[in-house]
Amino acid sequence: MSASRPLSTTPVTPPHDDAEPGNVTRRILSVVAFNFVAYLAVGLPLAVVPGFVHGDLGYSAVLAGLAISVQYLATLLSRPWAGTLCDTQGPKRSVLTGMALVTGSGVLTLVAALFAGTDWLGLGWLLAGRLMLGAGESLVTTGTIAWGIGSAGSRHTAKVISWNGMTTYGALAVGAPVGVVLAGFGGLAIIGVVTTALAGVALLVARRRPPVPILKGERLPFRRVFRAMTPFGVCLALGSVGFGAITAFITLYYAGHGWDHAALALTALGTCFVLARLLMADTISRFGGYPVALVSFAVEAAGLAIIWMAHAPWQALAGAAVVGFGFSLVFPSLGMEAVRRVPATNRGSALGAYSLFLDFALGLTGPIAGVIAKQGGYPAVYLFAALCAVGGLVLSQVLAARNREQLAPAT
Repeated sequence: MSASRPLSTTPVTPPHDDAEPGNVTRRILSVVAFNFVAYLAVGLPLAVVPGFVHGDLGYSAVLAGLAISVQYLATLLSRPWAGTLCDTQGPKRSVLTGMALVTGSGVLTLVAALFAGTDWLGLGWLLAGRLMLGAGESLVTTGTIAWGIGSAGSRHTAKVISWNGMTTYGALAVGAPVGVVLAGFGGLAIIGVVTTALAGVALLVARRRPPVPILKGERLPFRRVFRAMTPFGVCLALGSVGFGAITAFITLYYAGHGWDHAALALTALGTCFVLARLLMADTISRFGGYPVALVSFAVEAAGLAIIWMAHAPWQALAGAAVVGFGFSLVFPSLGMEAVRRVPATNRGSALGAYSLFLDFALGLTGPIAGVIAKQGGYPAVYLFAALCAVGGLVLSQVLAARNREQLAPAT
C-alpha cells in the first residue's frame, strides 16, 4: 500500500486563517454544536431500542441487535453522498439535510411506538427511522467538520476535527443514560418526541447560520479521493480496533476474571479520550500530524498491552484510560495529513472517505474479536488489538518517511 503524492499543488486558504484563537474556537463551537445534537439523537435510544424490539414487540435478540446495527449500515453507505454534497452544494446544505433526516427519524420513532401493538408495523417504522438516523448522522458529522474548517480556516483542520469528535463522544455519553431516564416516563414514544424537538430546533438554528463559500476548481472523482485516503484510513482502522475491543468486550473480559465494575473501564476510556482532545489538540498544529500519530499509536498499544497482561481490575482500568488517551488524537492527526492530499474542493469527499475506515473497523472488530476470544480467551483480544496499534504505528512511520521524501528538495 503506497501513499500517493498530493493531488493538489495549489492550496486554497479560506479567509479566516488569521483569526484570533478565541474567535476561532467560537466559530468552531457554533458549528460542531449541530453535531452534538445529532449524536445526542443517536445516543438517546441506544439502551432503549433493544428492549422495545425484544420485550414490547416480542422479536428475537438477533432482531433487537439488527435494529441497532442497521443505523451504522446507513451511516456507512451514506458517507460518499455526504462528502459529495459538501463539495458541490456546501457543508451547510449537508448539515441541513442531515438534521432534517434526524428530525424525521424522531417522528418515525414516535410512530413505531404508537404501533407497538402491531409488531411488524412497529418494527418496520422503527427500522425506517433507524436508517434515516444513520444517514442523517453521516451528513451532519461530515458537514460540520467541513463547515468548521471553512469557517475557522484550513490551518485549524485538526482543531475542528478534535472538537467535532468531543461533541460526538460527549453526546453519546450523555444521551444513553438520559434516554433510559426518559423511557422510564414514556417509553420509546417520549424519545421520539424529544428527538424530533431537539433536531427540529437545531435545524431552524442551522438555517440562520452563515454558509461558507463553495470552493471553485478541480473536483476529483470519489474513487480517486478514496484511493488517496486509503493509506491513512488503514492506519485509522488499525488504531480503532483497540477502541472497539474495549467497548464491545471489556464487560465480558471483567466477568471472565470475576471482577466487578467493568463500567468504570468504559468511563475511564471516554474520560481520557475527551481530556486528551481538550489538553493536547494544539500539539497537532505545533508538531505536525505524523509525529502526534506515532506517539498516539505507541501510547494506545501500551494501554492495550496493560489490559492483556492485567492481573487485577485496577490494572485493566489503567489500561483502558491509557488507550483512551492514546487513541484520542489518532483521527485528527492523520485526518489533517490525509485531507492535505486532495484539493480543497474535495475536502468533504476526503472526510467522508477517511471516516469510512472508522466505520469498517468498528463494524468488523466485534465479529473478528469474537472469534479470537472463542479460540484464545478474552485477553487474546487485547493482544490482537495491541498488535493492530503497532501495525498502525509502523504504517504511519512509512507514510511520514514518504512525506519527508516528497518534501525534500531535489538534488
